[in-house]
This record gives sequence, structure tokens and C-alpha cells, in this order.
Amino acid sequence: MGRFLPHPVDVPVELRLCHRPRLSARRLHRVSLGGVACRHHRRYPVGTAIELNMPTLGNGTHYPGYVAWCREAAQGYLIGVAFTDEQTLFGARMGEQVCQIQRYCETHSPFSDNVESIDALARQWVEQHAAEFSRASLGEAVSAGNAHL
Repeated sequence: MGRFLPHPVDVPVELRLCHRPRLSARRLHRVSLGGVACRHHRRYPVGTAIELNMPTLGNGTHYPGYVAWCREAAQGYLIGVAFTDEQTLFGARMGEQVCQIQRYCETHSPFSDNVESIDALARQWVEQHAAEFSRASLGEAVSAGNAHL
């Protein structure tokens, strides 16, 4: 199973049940390409078909996946949403980068509406972190203790 990118805890994420058959943990482990790790208020069984939505990116950002793992956390649960096709993984990976850039700009210049300043911060984030979202880095093992979650 591939790496799970951490979704920023202060950026909203929605998980919705889908009407697709569940996958067994064994099959999911074989077909998962990696995915997104996020906090959620609800527990889901491994293999449950769900849809991940990032509302800050608009209504069209729905990524179908499966629950790869679910761990109890201090405020709800940490859930790994696994994707089984390259196109969905790519879309979710790009969506996560946008969320991370958005968060970075807000924390480094929270009151700025200056487009040039925001563009400079976005470029700075890309220079520092884009490699973490590369195809090669997605083959690395998941870090269960990731501080961003």
C-alpha cells in the first residue's frame, strides 16, 4: 500500500458513504495506490466505499475511494482513504497540494489580499514541499505519527 498524504486538520474535509461493494482488507492492500489521511468524527470499517470531498476546492472535488485504515484519535478518528486508480489519486494529490498551499498562505500572511504576495508564498511552498507530493514519494511508507494530522 502506498503513502497517505496528510490533510491539514484546519481545512474542512467531508467523507460520504458510497453505494459500492466493500473491499476486503487483503484486496484493498493489493490494489491501493495510496491516498489521503484525514481526521473525521466518525469511525468507518476498513474496506468501506466512501467519497472524499474538499469543500474549499468547490463542489466538483469528489474522490471515490475506500477506507484503508481507521484509528481512534484524541478528537475523533484518523482515517486513511485509499484510491485504486491513477486518475483519482492524481486528482486527490493535486487537491491536497492546493489545500496545503492555501493553508500555508493563510498562516504566513493571514490578512493579505495582495495577489503578488500570495503568489510569492505559493511559489515558496512549491519550492519547499512539492517533492513530497511527487509520484516517487508516494511509494514511501505511511508515517502514522504525522504531525500535520
